[in-house]
Amino acid sequence: MQPLRHHLAAAAILLLAAPAAAAPPKVAPILAEARDSASYARPAEARVTHVALDLAADFAARRLSGTATLDLQASPAAREIVLDSKGLAVRSVRDGAGRPLPFAFGASDPEKGAALTVRLNGARRIRIDYSSAADAEALQWLTPAQTAGKRHPFLFSQGQPTLNRSWIPTQDSPGIRQTWEARITVPEPLGAVMSGERLTPKGERAGPGRRAFRFRMDKPVAPYLIALAVGDLAFQRLGPRTGVYAEPATIRAAAAELVDTEKMVAAAERLYGPYRWGRYDMIVLPPAFPYGGMENPTLTFLTPTFIAGDRSLVGLVAHELSHSWSGNLVTNAVWADSWLNEGVTSYFENRIMEALYGPARASQEAALSWADMEAAFAELGRDAPGTRLHDPSDAEASGIVYDKGATFLRTLERTVGRQRFDAWLRSYFDRHAFEPMTSQRFLADLRATLVRGDRALEERLQLDRWVYAPGLPDNAARPDPAAFARVDAALAAFDAGGGAAAVPYAGWTTAERLRFLNGLPRTLPQPRLAELDRALGLTAGTNAETLFAWLQLALANRYAPAVPAAERFLLSQGRTKFVAPLFKTLLAQGEWGRPIAERLYAKARPGYHSVTTGRVDKLMKP
Repeated sequence: MQPLRHHLAAAAILLLAAPAAAAPPKVAPILAEARDSASYARPAEARVTHVALDLAADFAARRLSGTATLDLQASPAAREIVLDSKGLAVRSVRDGAGRPLPFAFGASDPEKGAALTVRLNGARRIRIDYSSAADAEALQWLTPAQTAGKRHPFLFSQGQPTLNRSWIPTQDSPGIRQTWEARITVPEPLGAVMSGERLTPKGERAGPGRRAFRFRMDKPVAPYLIALAVGDLAFQRLGPRTGVYAEPATIRAAAAELVDTEKMVAAAERLYGPYRWGRYDMIVLPPAFPYGGMENPTLTFLTPTFIAGDRSLVGLVAHELSHSWSGNLVTNAVWADSWLNEGVTSYFENRIMEALYGPARASQEAALSWADMEAAFAELGRDAPGTRLHDPSDAEASGIVYDKGATFLRTLERTVGRQRFDAWLRSYFDRHAFEPMTSQRFLADLRATLVRGDRALEERLQLDRWVYAPGLPDNAARPDPAAFARVDAALAAFDAGGGAAAVPYAGWTTAERLRFLNGLPRTLPQPRLAELDRALGLTAGTNAETLFAWLQLALANRYAPAVPAAERFLLSQGRTKFVAPLFKTLLAQGEWGRPIAERLYAKARPGYHSVTTGRVDKLMKP
């Protein structure tokens, strides 16, 4: 997922599944090395192994209603099962024979929701009749005006890290992997897609004015990866096993941007083994989607802000595709170890970009990642607990989870050699397929299969320091200093008083433009800002990444001509990576910026997902 990285200061109950080849892995014993304080579940006693949903989407009520049938594995002594829920209205719970089962909700926690405890009476299958709340945090119900086509409403879900409990009563912990199936009924002419095999792509009649769509995921996945989208959807084939869904108004531009997707899948397979999920499709969602992308199996969710017209931002697609191995195939068992998902994926993404677009582009993007890591160190403090890979204490430390994690793997590669490292990483995915993973197990695997008792190598790698200590170990693989040589020269010339017209901005890549914008002095006088704006066309830019970088600088310097562009940007998309920092920058300008922020947020907030409003609401408090 990009770009918001949630952290729950927790550990998790680790559930192991045997590696799978053709058949899904069997449920394996629970390890006691971790506990998930973000979940009420007690899977050592009773756990969910399969979820079957039969839900109807009601756009007027903004609810999903129907049933969830759960298959369970329980110890002989288990008398009850504990599920996670948040805002669910449960009408009844029955066993496989239809007999009522007693159930009760525990006290509600603002973050965790409430425990739903069901007395089993020997049952190993239970059926819950329920509805989600109108304000379920995982679900965003969009009016036609909030979509690209402006004709039909839209619904999408976002489950990571612990939001799916607001529409699915299950054990919502990444270590409790589950298979699932679903039947979703929606009003015509809307279509539905989910993160599993699409059994009825065109739907089937389900009563007057309704159609039903059926889905299946026969591989055990973390429950946060169950995802749903409903809307006016078109589909464009990209390759034999790739394609893209989007609103009709967006589909053409989306397909043009994603033309290299099939090549990306092939490049990923050459690096680290077979793609195990069947199809790799994507859906470009309306602009309110709060992330850059979400790696839902078989159906990556994407923000439209990646559509730049020149494929310069498709690193996002490479990132979400890489999650098909690191995150979906091998999953962090605890959110405190989210670097095992995001850091490994960020490294993998860069290798795909190198394979398809060459070492120069990959080197530049790795250098940008390093800069993001250094910015995180500067913000948090280099020795702050939040700079550790395991259990980072700061929820905003994406520069640690993503970028320090990727730097760790890059350091391993350079220390042992690419060929040896690649062989290890490919075998890692094979040996731990469909399993949860912890930092402890990851390091044990490294030592057993890569280090193999070589004490000198162990000392050079500094494994424990990388994962458990704050800061950056002194063996870190640094980026190529020549990656941005011409950009750095232009920055030096401008800083020395050179004119903006001499900056060859138009001929640069997006990465080079970002290097320039982020490398400019953070304090600039109004005439210099105006000169940059006129010469480089910054306020009128349409690339979301470079526009965001410019607006951050301009607003921090109270450059009033950028305010209308900031308003358009904040009202036209809800990507948290862009929205929260821009409001934070405005608010930091006190009497100049707070009135602007309050005015814009009042207009923009109704169109944002709960993930985004949760962040900005905290910022807006006096």
